[in-house]
Amino acid sequence: MLYRLLRGIVLRVYYPFLMFLGAFLKGKKEGFQKSVINFNNRLVMAEKPKAKKILLLLPHCIQVNECNIRLTHNIYNCERCGRCEIKDLIEIAEENRLELFVATGGAIARKIVKEVKPEAIVAVACERDLSSGLADAYPFPILGIPNERPYGPCLNTRVDLDKVKEAIHFFGRD
Repeated sequence: MLYRLLRGIVLRVYYPFLMFLGAFLKGKKEGFQKSVINFNNRLVMAEKPKAKKILLLLPHCIQVNECNIRLTHNIYNCERCGRCEIKDLIEIAEENRLELFVATGGAIARKIVKEVKPEAIVAVACERDLSSGLADAYPFPILGIPNERPYGPCLNTRVDLDKVKEAIHFFGRD
């Protein structure tokens, strides 16, 4: 309970304060967002929530942009060609019996969370979307995994699959 309260303070007080500072210190904003994500993850891990119904929430930019199939309405329409990590993430979700969705932004992500009603969330996104999503979805226990952006923001992003598996196993432990 204490850790949940601390997460609330971090996400409802500390995070907005840092974003206010970030408006003046533009070069520091992403670092502030990373610190909020890391702080949140540490507090969730200290809280040790158990969850059977886990949502794996992904950004749409993780899909390779040359793909002809849009997965935002149903990720299972993926042809599993292997050009992006969607194939691997579907396999991870199926192996662990997780709810798996792709969100195109914060409003869609909030709608998915509201409809799925998970007990815990593993979320992948850029620092900006992830940090704001953590605040929006509080008090849900969320482990946030920043995506990798080798081609810049919102284009063919990647995620460390081992970190995704670790987060799932953390929530799904016996």
